[in-house]
Amino acid sequence: MNPSVAIVILNWNGKAFLQQFLPGILRTEYDNLQVIVGDNASTDDSVAFLKAQFPSVKIIQNSLNYGFAGGYNKVLEQVEADYFVLLNSDVEVTPNWIKPVIDLMESDAQIAAAQPKIKWQLNKKQFEYAGAAGGYLDIYGYPFCRGRLFNVYEFDSGQYNEAKEVFWASGAAFFVRSNCWRETGGLDADLFAHMEEIDLCWRLKNLNYKILYCPDAEVYHVGGGTLQTENPFKTYLNFRNNLIIMQKNLPKGDAVFRITLRMWIDFIAWWHFLLTGKPKFTLAVSKAHFHFVKSIFKTAAKRKATQKPYFKHAGVYSSSIVWAFFIKKIKYFSKLS
Repeated sequence: MNPSVAIVILNWNGKAFLQQFLPGILRTEYDNLQVIVGDNASTDDSVAFLKAQFPSVKIIQNSLNYGFAGGYNKVLEQVEADYFVLLNSDVEVTPNWIKPVIDLMESDAQIAAAQPKIKWQLNKKQFEYAGAAGGYLDIYGYPFCRGRLFNVYEFDSGQYNEAKEVFWASGAAFFVRSNCWRETGGLDADLFAHMEEIDLCWRLKNLNYKILYCPDAEVYHVGGGTLQTENPFKTYLNFRNNLIIMQKNLPKGDAVFRITLRMWIDFIAWWHFLLTGKPKFTLAVSKAHFHFVKSIFKTAAKRKATQKPYFKHAGVYSSSIVWAFFIKKIKYFSKLS
């Protein structure tokens, strides 16, 4: 029998997505599978809808909206399986999307987490923002993807059809060994949402685990289902959380150096937002830096005894992705040197 797998969908007021995509998820071709919806204190009728329309789906209800990170932590405390699959509610799956990833992970006990190929649900020939063909970080800790640099989304022509070790796997369709999840304590609930999967992958890599991209499984992500891309709160979370995970996971001296540089680069973004008439986004960057500094001692307490040197990790780009994209005009991952 195949290893046991639990697909866990965290829901908050997502009845429309559940109605659209849950039937396809239930048609997944895998013989040792359970499908669970963790509800993050929805105020719509999601739970009543699930009970009436999908009685085979187990529901675990949180008493409060704990965010993406805290919500999954609460739900997965109550789930038993060899592998967890954290799946966004706005993801359309293909019938055979589980087994290729599990087979890849079973081939090497050091693979702790993985993701399938993630493409855009509205144009299934195109890679999608939140994961594409696997996640990378640049020299300053900026995340980006194979298949997506900033606002340029590549079309899938088979250019990323090899399994590859990457830095982070997307939280939109995140496969993780349950024992590795528990070893690391799961997601950092203080992050609330955005970059918590990067933080978890980084902590796993510091423990000498691997993160893989599997091209033989494919899903389609709508994106922006809870927080739209053009949302100042999302900007705030991205800027704040990026600094926090750098402090948590870099070696101490490296952290001081790279975070100082990053905050100066963020200041350029602050001016960009101001000069392009986006004062709410300017304020979001200021708040992100203020709250990062305010939480420095709390974050320091989360640092583990060992952080591997940054460039020892697979999936690190040894230059600036901002410089490559905006100055050198490199628009495709395959052109990065």
